[in-house]
Amino acid sequence: MGSLIATLISIAISLAASGFGFATARRYVRDRLKYVDAVHTMKAPIIAGIIGWALFMPLTWVLPWFIGLGTAIVFGLSVGLGVRAGANDIKIGRLSGGF
Repeated sequence: MGSLIATLISIAISLAASGFGFATARRYVRDRLKYVDAVHTMKAPIIAGIIGWALFMPLTWVLPWFIGLGTAIVFGLSVGLGVRAGANDIKIGRLSGGF
């Protein structure tokens, strides 16, 4: 029973972290980086994802029961996808409001 609760807490933390990473990266790119041309290249989401993963990795050592390598990888992917979504929002003209 205790293992099930720990697993559910781990899944909840992973979902919350990835949702936060995606939404924050998307909003930041859309609102603050709209005039930066480099954000439209394919390097930007890859670099942002690697940085997001690297920033989340120390938490895997601090909270190993709830946050693992998979959570850090998912967080990095969500940040990279958020950067890409923000760049696409700029391209199609969706600069404010909405998710």
